[in-house]
Parts: sequence; C-alpha cells; structure tokens
Amino acid sequence: MSQPAAPDEVDVVVIGLGPGGEHVAASLARAGMSVVGVDRRLVGGECPYFGCIPSKMMIRAADALAEARRVPALGGHGEVVPDWTTVADRVRDEATDDWDDRVAVERLEGAGARFLRGEGRLAGPGRVVVTTDDGDVGLSVRRGVVLNTGTEPAVPPIDGLADTPYWTNRDAVRVRELPSSLVVLGGGAIGCELAQAFSRFGVEVTVVEASERILGPEEPEASAVVAAALEAEGIGVRAGVGVTSVSHDGAFAIGLADGSSIAAQALLVAAGRRNNLDVGLDTVGGDPSARVLETDERMRVVGVDGVWAVGDITGKGAFTHMSMYQANVAIRDLSGEDGPWADYRAVSRATFTDPEVGAVGMTEKQARDAGLRVGTGTAKLAESSRGWLHKVGNDGIIKLVADLDRDVLVGATAVGPSGGEVVGMLVTAVHAEVPLATLRGMHFAYPTFHRAIETALGDISEA
Repeated sequence: MSQPAAPDEVDVVVIGLGPGGEHVAASLARAGMSVVGVDRRLVGGECPYFGCIPSKMMIRAADALAEARRVPALGGHGEVVPDWTTVADRVRDEATDDWDDRVAVERLEGAGARFLRGEGRLAGPGRVVVTTDDGDVGLSVRRGVVLNTGTEPAVPPIDGLADTPYWTNRDAVRVRELPSSLVVLGGGAIGCELAQAFSRFGVEVTVVEASERILGPEEPEASAVVAAALEAEGIGVRAGVGVTSVSHDGAFAIGLADGSSIAAQALLVAAGRRNNLDVGLDTVGGDPSARVLETDERMRVVGVDGVWAVGDITGKGAFTHMSMYQANVAIRDLSGEDGPWADYRAVSRATFTDPEVGAVGMTEKQARDAGLRVGTGTAKLAESSRGWLHKVGNDGIIKLVADLDRDVLVGATAVGPSGGEVVGMLVTAVHAEVPLATLRGMHFAYPTFHRAIETALGDISEA
C-alpha cells in the first residue's frame, strides 16, 4: 500500500486571496519567503470581479447620464439615450476579463508564490489541507497562516425566496439585458448604489428596507438626504417594512409585512454579507461558531497561535481599503518589523450614490454610546457658495462629531458631490486628533465644497 505524500513545508499559507490576502502572499514571496496562496474562487476576490470595480463602472455611466439630464437647468438642451450594452461590455472586458483571473494568478506566481485553487482548511497547529480538483494537498507551515476568506452575499430566510431566480450583487454586475422593473431588498450601500444606477438606465426601481431608514450605519441626516434624492429620481423607498414572502411565476411578487405587495421583473437581494469562517478553527483551538475573528493590533487571531486574519472576517469594516491596511500590518509582523500596528479610530468609508456619502470615525450615536461629551456641527451644502453655484445636484450636508472634553473630532460625514473626496481632510483630522482650534484657524479655499467644513466647525456645540 502506498503511503500518503509528506506535507510540503512552507513559511506562510494564505487562505483567501481577496485584495488583502493577495497582497500578503505576493509581498512575503517577494521578500524571499516560501508562500502558498489558496482560493476556491477568483484571485483578487469580490472587489475586482463582483464588487467595487464593476459596480463603480456602472455607477460612473449612470452618473454621466444624470449630469447630461441636468444640462437644461444650467445651459443647453440635449437628448439622453441610455445604452446598457456599453456598460456591460466595459464591465466584462475592462473590469473582469470576462471573470477570468489568469492575469491575477500570473501576477501572484510572478512574485514567487505558489497558487492552489481549492478549499483551504486549518488542520491543526501549523497544518493546512487544501482540497483541489486533483485531491488533497497537505501543507506544513513554519511561520503562520493568514486568513482572508471574505464574505458571501447573505440571503435572508424569507418564505419562497430560495426557490426563485433572485439576483445577488454577483448576478447584477453580469447583467446584459436590463429588466423593466426591479425590487432591491436591502437599503445598505450596495442596494442603494445599484438601485440608483439601474434606475438611471430606465429601470423602475423600488428599494425595500426592513430598518427604519436606508443607509442605517450612517448618520440619520445622511440617510435622509440620500432617500430624498432617490425619491426625487422616481425610485420608490419603502423603509421600515419587512418582506414576508417572495414568489416567482414569470415575474416576482414580493409580499410586505404591512400587507401590501410589489410586482417586479427582477429581484436583487442586497441584505448584507455573511463571513466565510468554516475553515477548521476548532483544529487550532478557535471557536468554530465565531461570526468574526477577534484580532490583536498585529492582526494575530486572539487565542490562536500561528494564525493571522485580515479583511471582512475581522469585523473592522467590509472595505477593500481596510483589508489592504490590515494586510500591511500582518506583513510587518510576519516580517519581524516593529509596527506601526492597527489603529481603527479613523476608519473611513464611501457610498457612491449621488449624492455621495463619505464618512469617518464615530457617528453621533456611537460617540454618545461611548460616554463622550458630544458636540455636533452641521452645514447644508446647498447653502454654501459652491453648492449655490453647482445648482442642480447640490444636495448634501457636512456633519461633524466632536469630543468636547478633548476638543477634537471623533467622526464626520460629508454628503454631496464628491463626498468621498471631501471627507479626506476630515479623516486626517480624526486620525491625527487635530485640535478644533487648529481646524478653525485653517484656510479653506473659496469657492469649494470642502469650505462648508468651516461652517460646520463654527456650528459645533454641545448637543
């Protein structure tokens, strides 16, 4: 009887090659370590193939249509004729290479890493087993295992839903023929972005959100501005009502908790994400029922030796930039460098609706829940000089959240044209704990959108 092959000995195994995992694997391989990268799906992860990159291509095209439709209010006339084929071709050919990761695999291997396509699992301290189409591959790990297993679309247990041809974001970015009507189940960032994009191409769209408002993690003022903008464009926003049933017989019928129903040709489920943590945590002393992995400042999984984690599974923000930030921390630790280590006081994020929502740090509620003496200040963007000049499409608000005892900002939100860019200086202010007096004494270029920050600073008072 033949004996099973001895496990390959390597320095590091990276399970999950989203942006952070790919960066860890390539960087450590270039540094001379023996590295194996493992993924059952596409190298690069959700972002380049199904998330940020293709969706922002869709949004860019939709925003261009919206701007063209604003011309009559500003200086001209024109006819706008949407053509989804151009968008679908660009997503397929430019963003995703027709959902082919060959270039990414070659890039990884070019850095010196070995790639295994398959299901990677922890199999005890210093051990990983990868199930590939050709069988199991055992790996013995000298330095550590890095987990970057990411998320899957969460599908709520709604009566009848599982038996219907609903979309998730992964289906939505592949669409080549638009439906006449669409219901979006979930009013978070993904749901709102895609709802607006499809609507601007002529699809009749309704957003259904079980919580009291869309964009629930953001400030209520931001949610209100975006909801009003969506409704002004003809998008139905049904917040505060759950879905009780879904059926499909040529078209979708969505039953709501208030007794009403909505019919639509297509249904997009954008009800959050589920962490992929079925990776054998119990074999290394971890909690197999954990919903997130608690990590220390070096990205080491707490209570588990020899395992690091980066990205969505750490619960610090489901953002590509967070995964890359944490990846750099893990790279430094695995390389024996002395920091800097992870710091989450100024986590920034952007939602690419129109108006755009940029935010950093704590919301007002989070600051109050943390026991801070909170001060807030706001400024309406439409009332700023740049907002007045901009005219149509100038909806927005700046909101600042301050810790009055320390006299610094702990959070901020910028809603409006380029809100994700305007928030940049506020990220620096929160991260560096710049005193409010210093911020108030700055020069703010005129006339710019970011100048409204000066107005909001002058409005800060204890709330």
